[in-house]
Amino acid sequence: MALLPLAEIPFTAPTDRDMLPSERREFVRTHRTCVFGYARQKDGPAMSVVYYVPDDKGVLHVATMAGRAKAKAVQRSGKLSLCILDETWPFTYLQVYCDAVIERDPEFICDVMMGVGWRMSGEQLSNEARPFVDKMRIDEDRLVLSCTPYATFASPPRHLESNDQNEKLTHWLSGQVPWSAEDPA
Repeated sequence: MALLPLAEIPFTAPTDRDMLPSERREFVRTHRTCVFGYARQKDGPAMSVVYYVPDDKGVLHVATMAGRAKAKAVQRSGKLSLCILDETWPFTYLQVYCDAVIERDPEFICDVMMGVGWRMSGEQLSNEARPFVDKMRIDEDRLVLSCTPYATFASPPRHLESNDQNEKLTHWLSGQVPWSAEDPA
């Protein structure tokens, strides 16, 4: 397994049709931010915006502090949702349903944190930054939540140009698609 570099150009969702299964995977692979959602014990779902780092096997990795509720939720149920966010207009998102596990390997955690730094800054961190990142890992008791997608749900991008509500504005239904689904022929 290898962590993927920050994509130079994120995949742009089509505006005239639903995303194909392969496009959904490409959308996830080439973006960097998501809303991390999980079931709370007593209240409605919890959500927070996080950076994630994909790997070449399709797993999405999120660094967090061991004491945070995200880690506790993964320990409790192992199920979560990531709402992958597009950073361009027309705004779209892709809901990804995942099984998650906690990773505690110090080298891997530091690798993921370096990848998050790259995504946050837009520039790859130098090897000279690694000792500082590793100190942060230790000081903040960091771990990694490795999220394996099993299904997606897409939201078609929609927008109005000059508040023009004519025949160009269309809507369609999307549905849950297995992560490993093949594109239709």
